[in-house]
Amino acid sequence: QVQLVESGGGLVQPGGSLRLSCAASGLTASMYSMSWYRQAPGQERELAATITSPGGTTNYADSVKGRFTISRDNAKNTVYLQMTSLELEDTAVYYCNVRVVFVWGRRDYWGQGTQVTVSS
Repeated sequence: QVQLVESGGGLVQPGGSLRLSCAASGLTASMYSMSWYRQAPGQERELAATITSPGGTTNYADSVKGRFTISRDNAKNTVYLQMTSLELEDTAVYYCNVRVVFVWGRRDYWGQGTQVTVSS
């Protein structure tokens, strides 16, 4: 079965940087997108960044555009989220998502999440 494991979260000061990693295992499909979602306390889970497959097109939420960069290493089935100029509002649990598209529909897989705390 598919498993997604996030890492790289932690405590960082405002203006600092952090890089998240998500390693996927059990993926046999060749066409899938990878995304980072985040959920702050008391808030709804929201999409932060997406990178498509196989084209590699990226999309970002307005709140993180210009500060976050999503990238992938297909050979390692890994997606990264480089976060810079972190703000207090970026504090959240960050979840890795893989979306596999089939002719009949799509399926989403989720990681357990990694905590990012921005605090002075």
